[in-house]
Amino acid sequence: MSAFLYGITLQWKLDIRNKGVLLTYYIVPLVFFAFMGGIFTSINPVARDTLIQSMTVFGVTMGAILGAPTPLVELYGSEIKKAYKVGGIPLWAASINNFISAFIHLFIMSLVIFFISPLAFGAKTPINLIHYFLSLTIFIMASLMVGTILGLYIKSLSKLTMISQFIFLPSIMLSGIMFPVSMLPKVLEDIGKVFPATWGFKLMTSRGFSVKLLIPLVTIMFISICINVYKLSKIRLE
Repeated sequence: MSAFLYGITLQWKLDIRNKGVLLTYYIVPLVFFAFMGGIFTSINPVARDTLIQSMTVFGVTMGAILGAPTPLVELYGSEIKKAYKVGGIPLWAASINNFISAFIHLFIMSLVIFFISPLAFGAKTPINLIHYFLSLTIFIMASLMVGTILGLYIKSLSKLTMISQFIFLPSIMLSGIMFPVSMLPKVLEDIGKVFPATWGFKLMTSRGFSVKLLIPLVTIMFISICINVYKLSKIRLE
């Protein structure tokens, strides 16, 4: 157990020192929040009602899709994984450590947005805090599962950048955080339902837990877990 906790702590510290990961976990999401928060609330005062949720969805999606896969590509796409085998460390441990470390980073970033939004922009705090933070937890986990798929299957950072952007941009534009999804054509609205960001935003802005909103996120997590387990089993045999 102590070795497991040490691995998580070590990964957390490595993420802090990794400039690329640090940018996607904290700097870019919080700069976007500081810049766009004022614009959103100035153009549409009603945006204060969902500002916390929309900015959190942006930050979590960026961190999970653009940031979290990076350490995995650097490990599984290089000779570093051989050191794990020589040391008798299971390769899945790196994936779990990265997942937990990324979760902690993104939760901290979300807390910063949660506490600063009401003070800086007069954003409305969610009434049911238990529901909000449970929804946030589920959303972060689902997003990181998708990010883990990218980290396990993509072998180079250059390819990761392109493919991650291909997922990140539609996630943001079709999720409803920039404008209501009702304004989109039906085809694009349906495409948006594939991404965790859409369901995470709906779940966090709902008044209570809805099975219809929870099932898609749970389904995304389950499918992602199956894909990740399959890939890790193949990596172990390589």
